[in-house]
Amino acid sequence: MTSRGLYTDEHAEFERPRRRTRPRTKDHPDYSAAAIGVVITVDRGRYRLVVEDREVVATKARQLGRTGVIVGDEVRVVGDTSGDEGTLARIVAVEERRTVLRRTADDDDPYERPIVANADQLVIVTALADPEPRPRLIDRCLVAAYDAGMEPLLVLTKADLTDPAPFLEQYAALSVRHLVTARHDGTTDGLDALRETLAGRVSVLVGHSGVGKSTLVNALVPLALRATGVVNDVTGRGRHTSSSAVALALPDDDGWIIDTPGIRSFGLAHVDPARIIQHFPDLEPGTAQCPRGCTHDEEECALDAWVDSGAAGPAGPSRLDSLRRLLRARTPTTDD
Repeated sequence: MTSRGLYTDEHAEFERPRRRTRPRTKDHPDYSAAAIGVVITVDRGRYRLVVEDREVVATKARQLGRTGVIVGDEVRVVGDTSGDEGTLARIVAVEERRTVLRRTADDDDPYERPIVANADQLVIVTALADPEPRPRLIDRCLVAAYDAGMEPLLVLTKADLTDPAPFLEQYAALSVRHLVTARHDGTTDGLDALRETLAGRVSVLVGHSGVGKSTLVNALVPLALRATGVVNDVTGRGRHTSSSAVALALPDDDGWIIDTPGIRSFGLAHVDPARIIQHFPDLEPGTAQCPRGCTHDEEECALDAWVDSGAAGPAGPSRLDSLRRLLRARTPTTDD
């Protein structure tokens, strides 16, 4: 002790706090009784959900780590799910997905980007003119739909500007369903048939800018108020008007549509090249005579004789060209 009666080591009697104040356990929280919501939009770490009949804003719980949450996901949520302004719930689990629509930024991008979960129908919207249709992009969307286990549907707009028959010949052998709707002046025809096809289903709408996708969405869901754009007279391209995917309930609770941003490319790096041929059922039988290891883009490929014989139908040459364009784009080249 010092002359003042203090210990020379004032911390000698100080007991350090234990590193763990709570016992460790291997038991994980049980969220089986947690409320289930459907993600309708994602914005900078905030997720807007529909829980029962109300919209709830939530954040992702820490224990989910890198688990991605995308539009269409069915999730378990805890916390304040009242939907009152200023409240925030927590997403604690993501239910198993039935389908996942994926794309990559381009064909040599190794990172796939899940876009939408649990949809059962891919609606590919394309204009027949102004802007001109892009069959290669449509083919890519078809491959992505088949790969995801979704049923494709072609919706053609601006049919008053040109006859749709020549365009549809390219897809006749595939038996892809199609509907003709919407005029170039913004008015819509054939909406009743489209509503009937969408009823009771979860449908994803994709299409490049300027094809009239947002016009269709506004006609189907009047309160959606999705911005519409015009086509540039010089480039022939539309202006992007949708900035993020959003799920919208159809009137009378008769299904959902998910509007996605306008696309200018649809990379297929996530699709095994060997599986691409499976998504061209009009051509696949012709591969039976191909040599072992055939890439279907070489001189010995039997598909040329198959198409020349007319077995693939009148659209055979165009479909074979589409297949080979996809294979060339998807398969890395060996040139220096």
